[in-house]
Amino acid sequence: MIEIKTVNDVVCVHGTPDGVKSGMSVYVFLTDGLLIDTGAQILLEGLIPFYESADFETVALTHYHEDHTGGAAWIKEHKKVPIFIHPMSVDACAKDAEYPEYRKMFWGKRDAFKAEPLGKAIHSRTQTWEPIFTPGHAKDHMVYLNHSTGMLFSGDLFVTPKTKLILREESVPIIIDSIKKLLRYDFGEVFCCHAGHVPDGKEMFRNKLDYLENLQGEILRLHDQGHTVHEIQQVVLPNRYPLIEISGHEWDSEHIITSILNENVLNARDNGTI
Repeated sequence: MIEIKTVNDVVCVHGTPDGVKSGMSVYVFLTDGLLIDTGAQILLEGLIPFYESADFETVALTHYHEDHTGGAAWIKEHKKVPIFIHPMSVDACAKDAEYPEYRKMFWGKRDAFKAEPLGKAIHSRTQTWEPIFTPGHAKDHMVYLNHSTGMLFSGDLFVTPKTKLILREESVPIIIDSIKKLLRYDFGEVFCCHAGHVPDGKEMFRNKLDYLENLQGEILRLHDQGHTVHEIQQVVLPNRYPLIEISGHEWDSEHIITSILNENVLNARDNGTI
């Protein structure tokens, strides 16, 4: 299902795969001839009419995950426009993506496409956007900030103010660092690829940072008391979400804890305390 609305000159295209639970959805944004992300391949039947009629000449991808890049091959073939992504992911985009079967069921199969390496700026017709490197959710994650308007396209850096599950590849300490970096910039409204339009974006990012730092502190406190990862999980993140089992634990609250503890060990080694 595709829903389209316009908020402050941004066309917000919200796609939800048929037959999935609410919450499994993704946004594509279009403003001033600039398309942010391309949605999931499983949504293409609904997205193609929009892409055929939409007027854009540049695509900027926030990161390589299949729910953000699944429409890129079709766009490259039919619209003949440049598609930009962090330089580290250009080669990966040139190959059909490989990821677990459950993700293919959710989002479809991401075909190979030709991407261009991001430079220091992305230009829409009348505006300039700064790509800001914000890893943690994905190693190549970028957000796009318009300094003149304060508008921010945040990819998957925000999603929710209270993170309960993360992918195995994610790192909460790196996400914390990325949010701290972002908060040094002047921005207001946020367009998130899963939460949609977030009017009070900077305040919501502050809330997320507070939550993650408090969670990190509690996890480290319990670890210092001698508790195991499983015991800490039972205290701070006890809920067992269906996605944990569906994904074979690729998504799990445990990864929040282990990413924090692993970073703590690395810091201790760097500081010479272990």
